[in-house]
Amino acid sequence: MKDKFYKYIQELQDTISNKLAAVDGVATFKEDIWERPEGGGGRTRVIENGAVFEKGGVNISGVHGELPESMQKYFGVKDANFFACGLSLVLHPKNPMVPTVHANWRYFEMYDKEGNIVDQWFGGGQDLTPYYLFNEDASHFHNVCKTACDKHNADFYPKYKARCDEYFWNAHRNEARGIGGLFFDYCKATDAMSMQDWYNYVTEVGNSFLECYVPIVEKRKNLPYTKEQRDWQEIRRGRYVEFNLVHDKGTLFGLRTNGRIESILMSLPPHVQWVYDHTPEEGSEEEKLLQVLKTPKEWV
Repeated sequence: MKDKFYKYIQELQDTISNKLAAVDGVATFKEDIWERPEGGGGRTRVIENGAVFEKGGVNISGVHGELPESMQKYFGVKDANFFACGLSLVLHPKNPMVPTVHANWRYFEMYDKEGNIVDQWFGGGQDLTPYYLFNEDASHFHNVCKTACDKHNADFYPKYKARCDEYFWNAHRNEARGIGGLFFDYCKATDAMSMQDWYNYVTEVGNSFLECYVPIVEKRKNLPYTKEQRDWQEIRRGRYVEFNLVHDKGTLFGLRTNGRIESILMSLPPHVQWVYDHTPEEGSEEEKLLQVLKTPKEWV
């Protein structure tokens, strides 16, 4: 399973990065191959200063070895070995009318001293973080997510949409990071779902990503915007940074397992503002976004 999924994310990285470079039309992805001293490595691809994407990354990794002590405590195990692989992407567009997007699809195995698999699971999802809210864009993103889910189980979309709203919640701000999408984790074999079934589902979601996002980018990338709207984008990016550094489990896992710091922090935008006690004007488009972030809504 680990070999099959790692092959899949290698191919998906090619598909996504090639399409996004074509959408940008100016910048291309810089590739960086790296190795982890304790075992494994990855292939980082970063795009910067493009016509559409100010900064973005589409990264894959496959790491293995002894589970660090901090993670042993987290999982409640002792002297365990692990393998983890996944594709993680974040795109920060230049135009504030185009939303930031994040996605991740991953697989994890844990072994005993004899090398037998004692636990394995899939996780992942995709979510949208707009700066200006276009209801039709939100509905499009969620409808594509729902279509992918419904091919496997009608309960998946409402279940994993709710988990996404719960997970990407900036508790110290009492607001959502964005308008959500899908989030699933610890997807293990059951009587109803084999690991192959989970593989089929996770790859279905991964394959839906470009359909979720690219039509929105194409529709909004040439819209005019003001300096004030750009300032708002950078203020909201600050909230994005706060979530990733304070709450995000993937970031924390990478840091605790001696992951490659440049790849882990590629999710951070290049230009950000923290303005003291910033409050948008009542009735403005900025305030409308905040109202939705305070109370996540149904888009389908």
